[in-house]
Amino acid sequence: MCLAVPAKIIDKKDLLATVEVNSVTREVSLMLLPEAAVEDWVLIHAGFAIQTIDEEEARKTWELLKEIEQYEELER
Repeated sequence: MCLAVPAKIIDKKDLLATVEVNSVTREVSLMLLPEAAVEDWVLIHAGFAIQTIDEEEARKTWELLKEIEQYEELER
């Protein structure tokens, strides 16, 4: 199963973006999404921004991921 994670672009230089994911920053490629801009929310998969999303969708996705994490902790 593949999973894309929501992140906010906080800096952009050519086709590289610095994104923030849960207070952690990392660099990702914008080769597949060159029109993405600073302040955009994007889905990140395997080091690439693959789709833009709105902030509400990003928030909902993070809430679901947190629920899954809590469920997995209960199963241990």
